[in-house]
Amino acid sequence: MPNDRDENEILRNKMSRANRVVVKVSSTLLHKEAETFNRVIKDVYELRRAGKTVVVVSSGAIHLGMQRAQVKERPKVIPELQALACIGQPVLMRKWQDAAQQLPIAQLLLTHEELADRRSSMNIQHTLKVLTEMGVLPIVNENDAAAIDEIKSGDDDHLAALVAVLWEAEVLVMLSEIDGLFDADPNLNPHAERVPLITDLEKAKKRAATTQRPGIATLSSSMATKLSAVEIAHAHSIPVVLTTGLYAGQLSAAIRGDDVGTLFWPQSEQVFDRKNWLTHDLKVKGKLTVDESAKAALIRGKRSLLPAGVRKIEGRFEMGDAVDILGPNGDLVARGLASYDSREASLIMGKNPQQMIEILGYRLTDEMVHRHDLVVFTSTKETKKKH
Repeated sequence: MPNDRDENEILRNKMSRANRVVVKVSSTLLHKEAETFNRVIKDVYELRRAGKTVVVVSSGAIHLGMQRAQVKERPKVIPELQALACIGQPVLMRKWQDAAQQLPIAQLLLTHEELADRRSSMNIQHTLKVLTEMGVLPIVNENDAAAIDEIKSGDDDHLAALVAVLWEAEVLVMLSEIDGLFDADPNLNPHAERVPLITDLEKAKKRAATTQRPGIATLSSSMATKLSAVEIAHAHSIPVVLTTGLYAGQLSAAIRGDDVGTLFWPQSEQVFDRKNWLTHDLKVKGKLTVDESAKAALIRGKRSLLPAGVRKIEGRFEMGDAVDILGPNGDLVARGLASYDSREASLIMGKNPQQMIEILGYRLTDEMVHRHDLVVFTSTKETKKKH
């Protein structure tokens, strides 16, 4: 059997093959190190040259707002904190853009509620897809003007985990001022050692929460939120690396699979079964009948469903609701998430992209149902429904 060192090396080598990376940069790191922006951007360039796509989740707006407004102490009143975040957001983004230089960046202000809502999350997914395809670096921030619970705790770690889940990232790297989880509090015990690999998160949380004495790992409020974020990522089989952002090249080293920080490896490596979720767990709100060519494209061509191939709309549904896709003879061909609501779908069925704009005045996406949000039934057994 492999020992701990062998297992660490094996799992880090697995992680190094990840192509979709979410990077969380903590506010404390940005406060302490003005060079953090430059270091992270240099690593992002390195990752992009290696063929990775990167999304950054950044804290720091409130602190920068305090600096700009010359506020000495962090307010306790929520609206004041929200106002400072609004002041600090453009400053934060300007710092990222100055560091990025010629690399275009884009800001996405999100809340936990938006990420949890299926319709909103679909829009966010579409936006991230287009941005990364354009070669733009998305910078995600908490929308502090709208968020209340999160601003109370300064909890951007959960936001990073939710973004990783939404974007179906293959690894989440959390950069902070600490280099992972230690077997004791390094501030109290100079002999504290970094724990390179954790495969049992619950055991690690219990151990870390037991005592504040030197010699046994401690659980600060900051570490507690990080471990909670790891739990969210692990629920979707996303590995997490917690490491320091104080050194140049640390992010690149983590993605290469070097032994830096602490790698939290999910106990289950089974990726979220989207096909099973679409087939069994969603209530179907409508039906789309397609022509023969669209049916063939779905089954044999493994394509998305375009409005041009839709011939009939039934039911009332919103964007993000589940719909059945029927063939010309009424046979169940597929099930997926609608990219348009039933009113819009009725107007644009049978139309091409240019006609969609002429009719609606806009186009959310070219697809009526995107391939990623679609499951095609290849046998009658798979057509049985719970609903």
